[in-house]
Amino acid sequence: MASFIGGEIVNLILESGPVAKLVLVILLLFSLLSWAIILSKWAAIRRARAQSGRFIRMFRKSQRLEDVAAVADQFEPSPLVTVFAYGYEEYRRQTNAGGRIRSIAAIERATQIAASEELTRMERRLPLLATTGATTPFIGLFGTVWGIIDAFHGLGTAGAATLRAVAPGISEALITTAAGLFAAIPAVIAYNAFSHSLREFGARMDDFAAEFLNTLERGPEAH
Repeated sequence: MASFIGGEIVNLILESGPVAKLVLVILLLFSLLSWAIILSKWAAIRRARAQSGRFIRMFRKSQRLEDVAAVADQFEPSPLVTVFAYGYEEYRRQTNAGGRIRSIAAIERATQIAASEELTRMERRLPLLATTGATTPFIGLFGTVWGIIDAFHGLGTAGAATLRAVAPGISEALITTAAGLFAAIPAVIAYNAFSHSLREFGARMDDFAAEFLNTLERGPEAH
């Protein structure tokens, strides 16, 4: 039964008009691009989440900030590493000659800049998922409307006003709507899921920055 339905769909695609085929090709390209983004972004977020947990545990166990800085690169691509690196670099500039911290606010600004840059990096290519989810249903609908117009035009030319005469054309037209939804639904689900994950990372970076600043105010040797 499933193979029969699949064969019927393939036949409808092969028998569809040039406009419908062009629409299906465009939707296929959107779908392939969105799935490539989904898989790569899912893998990147998974690695970042795992490494962030390891980095936090290491940071809390370390006795000195120098020890954290020496091994921080091992925990990339965690965004917390960049937050720490920016804050630690500003701390080193202020205490380079063995002096005291001159401005804790400057270190805080450095961590905020790092968090903003990391979120921007992690959000890269997500707008393409939003574009796919927003536009592909309408592209599919365009193909459907065009196909129905073509079907009724052919019906009027033939002069045979029967369901049997118009059904194949309408079936071909509706394929593009289904293809548009097939491309859009995964993109929308992934975009919402990734957006939620990035909000979590934003909160984690803010929390880590606050913890890092608390460590500096207590004194880095009291870490």
